[in-house]
Amino acid sequence: MDPIVVIGGGGHAKVVLSILHKLGKYQILGYTDLRDNGVLLGADYLGSDQELTSMAAERTSLNAVLAIGQVGLGKARQELQTRLQSLSLSFPSIVSPNAVVNEEVRIGAAVTVMDGVVINSGASIGHGAIVNTNSTVEHDVRIDDWVHIAPGVTISGGVTIGRFSMIGVGATVIEGKQIASECIVGAGATVVHDLKEPGVYVGSPARRIR
Repeated sequence: MDPIVVIGGGGHAKVVLSILHKLGKYQILGYTDLRDNGVLLGADYLGSDQELTSMAAERTSLNAVLAIGQVGLGKARQELQTRLQSLSLSFPSIVSPNAVVNEEVRIGAAVTVMDGVVINSGASIGHGAIVNTNSTVEHDVRIDDWVHIAPGVTISGGVTIGRFSMIGVGATVIEGKQIASECIVGAGATVVHDLKEPGVYVGSPARRIR
């Protein structure tokens, strides 16, 4: 099995660890975090991210999964991965075996796709994106890099979601709409018009509040 390190030690990391267990293709070496949270689902604490330097130096290749959840924009996750890439770590996409990924779907590197997700034909998921539990990404959707689709979201066909954006829990985006980069769509919101500028959008229909 391929060795892998989980980066992050919170609740999101536990979800990712569960998916890694089900995949059965990785040897989980442990997890890194700023603090020791004890053994997580059988994974030992390895120390801070600085420990990855020596671990990567000892191996010809080492996989890592960025298991830090996103609240707000995805820039912090992107900056962390950029720093870690200097260690020559590989960031494979982790797709739950309990997700449905249909034909002609493109999934970039460092993507995590959780249990119960449906991604339909022609969709494109950008680098570093999170598609969280029980979300639906319909046909021909384009999700750009470092986007977080939170649990229970419905993205209708032909939607485009710009870089770093977050679509909150249970939100709905109506067919064909475009969401600009660096948008946060609040939980339960309904996007019925294009969101043309960065900001925070809430309500049904979604409206910009800042």
